[in-house]
Amino acid sequence: MSHQTNPVTFVLIARIPTEGVDSFRAYEEAVLPLLPEFNGCIERRLRNPDGTIEMHIVSFASDADFQNYRNDPRRAAQARLLEKSAAKLELLPMTDV
Repeated sequence: MSHQTNPVTFVLIARIPTEGVDSFRAYEEAVLPLLPEFNGCIERRLRNPDGTIEMHIVSFASDADFQNYRNDPRRAAQARLLEKSAAKLELLPMTDV
């Protein structure tokens, strides 16, 4: 169980159709404020000029914190916005080198 005390870092790449940008931003406005409750932090957030690609570097104190964030019912309640955005998400676990 020692792995649960190790910090975890992810890169999220979101590819959003132009018509889905507003829904994607509404989703983020709803779910990103939850991160601190789960020992999560956005280390870096990048967006291309037209808003169709976003990249986040997100870290959590442990994998358990990350899983608890993913399973939070308030986050799940916003899933319709993410679906409406039609964003294609790629979540990559990363480590410092």
